Amino acid sequence: MSQLAELQELEREHVIGTYVRAPVEFVRGSGTRLWDADGNEYLDFLAGISVVQIGHSHPRWVEAVQEQAARLAHVGNLFYTEPSMRLARRLSESSLGGKVFFANSGAEAVECALKLARKHRRGGDIVVLEKGFHGRTYGALSATPQETKQAPFAPLVPGFKVATASTLRELVGARTAAVLIEPIQGESGILPVPDELLQEARAACDATGALLVFDEIQCGMGRTGTMWAFEQVGVRPDVITVAKGLGGGLPIGACVTSPEYADVLEAGDHGSTFAGGPIPCAGAHAVLDVIGEPGFLEAVRAKGDRLLRGLDQLSGGRARGRGLMTAFATGEGAPALVRRALLEERLVLNATGPDTVRLLPPLTVTEEEIDEALARLGRLVGSDA
Repeated sequence: MSQLAELQELEREHVIGTYVRAPVEFVRGSGTRLWDADGNEYLDFLAGISVVQIGHSHPRWVEAVQEQAARLAHVGNLFYTEPSMRLARRLSESSLGGKVFFANSGAEAVECALKLARKHRRGGDIVVLEKGFHGRTYGALSATPQETKQAPFAPLVPGFKVATASTLRELVGARTAAVLIEPIQGESGILPVPDELLQEARAACDATGALLVFDEIQCGMGRTGTMWAFEQVGVRPDVITVAKGLGGGLPIGACVTSPEYADVLEAGDHGSTFAGGPIPCAGAHAVLDVIGEPGFLEAVRAKGDRLLRGLDQLSGGRARGRGLMTAFATGEGAPALVRRALLEERLVLNATGPDTVRLLPPLTVTEEEIDEALARLGRLVGSDA
C-alpha cells in the first residue's frame, strides 16, 4: 500500500468526513513551491487559502517561530507575554487605533465582533450582506446567509438580517447593533463589494449608532495591495476582523476596534485558552516584518495587476479581483478544471463554486512564477475559455 493510500484509509476509518481532499500528500514547501511525497514540484496559487502570506517556510518566519518555541510555548492569558502585547500594538497602530482581542481563527474573531456589537447595543440585530461568508461556528454561521451551509444546523442564532445592495439602508435602524461586511467576498468567488455600498453602510451606521464591522479575514494583511482592504475604499469601519495570513501558517485571529469601542468588552466578557500564544504571535511578527518592508505592498499591487491581466486574457474577460486576490469565471466546470490543474499541471488552485476558480498566491510570488502559472493554466483552459 502506498503512503497516500494508507493516509486515505486512515481518513476513512478515523477522520470525520467534512472535507473533500485532493489525492495529493504534500510534505514540503518553500516560497511559492510545494512538493508531494513522490518528489513532484507544484506551484502554489492558493497559499492555504490566503494563509501562507509570505510563502512557505520563509526564513524569517521559521527563525522567529523556532526561537520562540525553544524559549516559551504557552502560559495562557492570565499572565503577560511580550509577543502578544507588542503584536496588539502593531495591529492597532496599522489599522483602527483601538484595542485588540486575540483569537485562534477567523470565525473566532467574528464571534468576538458579534459579542462586542451585541454588548454595544443590547439585543440589537446584525445586518449582513447576501453571499457573505463569516465562518462556521454558530454565531459566524448565523451571519453567513448561505442556505447549504446553514440549513443542516438550524435553528441558528436569532437576530440576523440579510441585506441586498438595494435593501441595506432600510434594514439599518435604531435596533441595529452592527453591519457586518466583507469588503471583498472571498468564499463566494472574489466579489468586491462596490465602494458606494460600503459608503452607504457607513452612512447608515453613523445615522443610527450601529457599528460597522469589516471582515478582513481573507482580504486583509496586504492581500489586496494595501495593509487593509478598507484603505482602498474610502470607508473606515469601527471594527475589523483578521486571521488567515496573520500567522503565516499558525492559527491566530484578531478582532481590532477603533478607540471609540475599545472598552465595550470588559474583564470576563470573553476569553480563549490558546489565543494570543507566544508562538503564533512570534510568527505574526515575522509576517508583519516582511509585509512592512519598503516597496512590498507596491509590488503586490503590480504583481496583482499582472496576474489579473493574464487571467482576463485566458478567461475571455471574466476575471476579477484586487491585488493578489483574484478569480475568474469558467461556466460550470471549475471543480474539474482545478483538479486537472493539480494533477496534470501541478498548479494548486481551488474552486469557490461550480463556475469560479480562485487564485490566492503568496504575496512573495515572483513575476516569473505568475507567468509560469498562467502558462500552465493556459494549457488547460485555452485562450477561448
